Amino acid sequence: MAKTLAALIVWLCLVLPVAAAQVKSESRKPPRPAWSELTVTQQKILAPLAPEWDKMDTTRRKKWLTIAERYPKMKPAEQKRLQKRMQDWAKLTPGQRRAAREKYQQLKQLPPNKRQEVRKQWQDYQRSLAAQPDYSPSDAPAAESQPADPPAVTTTEGPAPAVQ
Repeated sequence: MAKTLAALIVWLCLVLPVAAAQVKSESRKPPRPAWSELTVTQQKILAPLAPEWDKMDTTRRKKWLTIAERYPKMKPAEQKRLQKRMQDWAKLTPGQRRAAREKYQQLKQLPPNKRQEVRKQWQDYQRSLAAQPDYSPSDAPAAESQPADPPAVTTTEGPAPAVQ
């Protein structure tokens, strides 16, 4: 029994470092595709994200490529809104992006009536900003078309409405 246990411990000591080293070497592979591997059209569409592209993991790159694929089929207003949101996203710090993703996940899990309540609070907040004399409409997200679900990215200068 003692010999078996000792053999198992020795085996684990030999195998685990090799397995860990293999995982590390696989995780060092650069995420794909690289910016230079994108088509000219994809680069044009995703241009606001160019400075951040090398820092993105493969999953996020694929997500943006899927969006770029749908881009030509979008209406001009939708294309403009997407470009604005990509620019806003690119300006965020990593911490702000993480917070935005977490907030989005929280909002996504709310029941529809609660989401509608949060959307109404957001619209009220936008209206209150518009009533201020030093307010510039270009500072706020477009209010002409509100999506059915909360937007993936929302940036504000002031506090966001509380989610309860």
